[in-house]
Amino acid sequence: MDWGMRAVRYHEYGDPSVLAVETVDRPEPRGDELLIEVAAAAVNPVDTYFRTGTYTPAGLPMIPGADVAGTVAAVGPDVSKFEPGDRVFGTGLGRDRQGTYAEFAVGPETHFAALPAGIDFDSGAAIALVGVTAWRALVHHAGLEPAETCLIHGGGGGVGHVAVQLAAATGAEVIATGRPAIHDELSALGADHTLDYARDDLADAVIEAGRPAVILDHRLDEYLQFDAEVARVGTRVVGIGNTEPEAGFGNVAAARATDLELVLMSMFNTPRFGPVLDRLGTLMQAGEIRPRIARTYDLSDAATAQRAVLSDQFLGKLVVEP
Repeated sequence: MDWGMRAVRYHEYGDPSVLAVETVDRPEPRGDELLIEVAAAAVNPVDTYFRTGTYTPAGLPMIPGADVAGTVAAVGPDVSKFEPGDRVFGTGLGRDRQGTYAEFAVGPETHFAALPAGIDFDSGAAIALVGVTAWRALVHHAGLEPAETCLIHGGGGGVGHVAVQLAAATGAEVIATGRPAIHDELSALGADHTLDYARDDLADAVIEAGRPAVILDHRLDEYLQFDAEVARVGTRVVGIGNTEPEAGFGNVAAARATDLELVLMSMFNTPRFGPVLDRLGTLMQAGEIRPRIARTYDLSDAATAQRAVLSDQFLGKLVVEP
């Protein structure tokens, strides 16, 4: 019996050219782990940060990829929730353990949930990391309430386009920024107001739409002071990303004047991924949320996918299919 598998790996930090498809040993599930036959693995910007060494992965060589959807092939002796043949989706891999750009992947059962009937594997992989990020930001940290106004920077991005749908599902008034070319799509996702992020009077436009009670900020180095300018008293800002390592307020008094609350978060700190994924699965099955798949790639095109996730303009997610 052949216990090998194809996997994308990098043996050193660097640009996408360090990624190569190799034949490696298939992992074995231990303890509370599941072995997943991978049907789809999403591509996220964080995958590139581990590849460059900006964030430190478990060790080298490393298989990238945090998200996965597929079928349980085998289970460890301590697994109680799943059995071989189950359709699942999960996230939180590719950092302290090997990732998901492979024919098989292994991870703790706490990182997975059942993929509902009728939801395809690409959607399961695409929703996992960005969905948990949006849920943790808007529901857990910000406590977004019905009828509150929510500003989502970058509404067309991976997290952003799911956050728009999640905020709309809660009954919030949603303001989303994005390129004019995707405004109709953002409206279809549930945005009540769509604004060009490049307009000179963006702050005035946000205030006219309604000072937000909650702000989801994916580029703190660009928008942190902006958030303070458009905030109302008690606005909750959740920061999920940045392009430069340094960020700060140009005018701290403006932030203090609104009693601004700021939370900085990482999806990887989620205590238990499974319960959040269960809720996302329920919302997908109900038709409230569905990730958009912009493009799919073969394992051999993983380098192209990682270039695209940072440089191309698209709405939604990129997915690798082994």
